[in-house]
Amino acid sequence: MMDHSIKGKTVLIAGGAKNLGGLVARDLAAHGARAIAIHYNSPASRADADRTVADLRQAGVEAAAFQADLTTADANARLFEEVVAALGRPDIAINTVGKVLKKPIAETSEAEFDAMFAVNTKSAFFFIKEAGKHLNDNGKLLTVVTSLLGAYTPFYATYAGSKAAVEHFTRAASKELGGRGISVNAIGPGPMDTPFFYGQESADAVAYHKSAAALSPFSTMGLTDIADIAPHIRFLVSEGWWMTGQTVLINGGYTTK
Repeated sequence: MMDHSIKGKTVLIAGGAKNLGGLVARDLAAHGARAIAIHYNSPASRADADRTVADLRQAGVEAAAFQADLTTADANARLFEEVVAALGRPDIAINTVGKVLKKPIAETSEAEFDAMFAVNTKSAFFFIKEAGKHLNDNGKLLTVVTSLLGAYTPFYATYAGSKAAVEHFTRAASKELGGRGISVNAIGPGPMDTPFFYGQESADAVAYHKSAAALSPFSTMGLTDIADIAPHIRFLVSEGWWMTGQTVLINGGYTTK
């Protein structure tokens, strides 16, 4: 019987320096990962990446940080090659990278559109491509999308739209990689209590989002807590391997499909 536990596995987390990515890195370390590669986008995130790597090493995990702007195919290829050279072929690849924009379609510029699709769509596609080439057989591949894929709402057209493509990338990749025992999924958290969320929202909108989920009254903040997402990610990249080709919305009843 194949071992689908985290123990002894090598992990790559894109966007792993802080917030959800950083928590997932620490969680997988606590569950026995052997080595974890932390990707970060720019020098602005270097200090966070270094802190996460230090924490992982303190936990007895081999860890290293890798900087790359993943909006090009070459950058994704180089990232995986550098990780393989430093830590070995990954067993698990998780992409938490994302960019949000809240703006009416009528006010959205071409430059904003291009930036959203470069970060949320193009980078996700080429991360999946390189993961397919570099993951060990029986590996796990996961992309973080958004619960807005199940929403009927204005103003998030470029955010939800650019993440929506990843749902089909996930289905296609799961078919293409299934013969190697690789499971491929996407997970869509609700609005999370991180700086990623608050920068786009007015006080009124924050208040709405804090009350919108069915389970909001039982959450200390109303919003999705990253601590409630990490166990689902851990499950999907370990014992949950039989689930593949799926986009799962984890949001306390905020949206559904």
